[in-house]
Order: sequence, then structure tokens, then C-alpha cells
Amino acid sequence: MIAAHGIYENEYALFWVEDGILFFEYKPEVILTLDVAQRVVADRIQFQNEKSYPVLCDIRGIVDTDKSGRDYLAQSGSLLTKAVGLLVHQKVSLTISNFYLHISKPTIPTQVFTSKEAGIIYLKQFL
Repeated sequence: MIAAHGIYENEYALFWVEDGILFFEYKPEVILTLDVAQRVVADRIQFQNEKSYPVLCDIRGIVDTDKSGRDYLAQSGSLLTKAVGLLVHQKVSLTISNFYLHISKPTIPTQVFTSKEAGIIYLKQFL
């Protein structure tokens, strides 16, 4: 775990705050299990120090998921978030993300983007 210059890192992801938006980026080759989901949510909440943010979550590093990990993120992953933009780069990720949105029904406003800039524009309305 590194917390230097406002950047926090664990073995699965790194995150930082910029212009009022929390940027959350999964590292390459992450398999999203329940244990991974619980760890990244706990670390993110600790990093945020009780402050809520709109979150741009770059999931391009995730190569696989399991149902328990997805369910945990849908139910508990939105703590201290105002809205979430999911950044994806492949049609497969886009399909999986849209499936997640319709099946898991996150409790906060959530959109899927293939462009970081479009995600930031969406999240600025929640600042």
C-alpha cells in the first residue's frame, strides 16, 4: 500500500482525487472475486476519509469476475460515492458492464463510457 502524493495503491488498484472526482483504476489482469471487491472497497473508503465523491472507475484491467464480487460491488461498492462512471475499452467489457447495470442494479447513478473525457463530463454534474 502506497499513499504518496495523494495516490493510494494496493495490489489490485490505484486511486486518487483530481478536481473533486475520485479516479479508481484496476491494475492489469485483475480477477474480481468477492475478496478482491471487499479489499478495494475497504481501501477506497479508508482513502476517502468519510468524504463522498463522484467516481470514475477504470475497469479495463479486469479480465474476469465472479457473481459474488459483482454483487458485493453493486450492494456495498457505492458507499461514499455520489455517482459512478465505468470506463471500458472493449465490446466485451461494454457488454459485461451493461449486463451488470441491468442485473445488479447499482444503488447510485451509474453510466458506462469508452472515453475518459465523457465520463468526467458526466461526473461533473455530481460535484
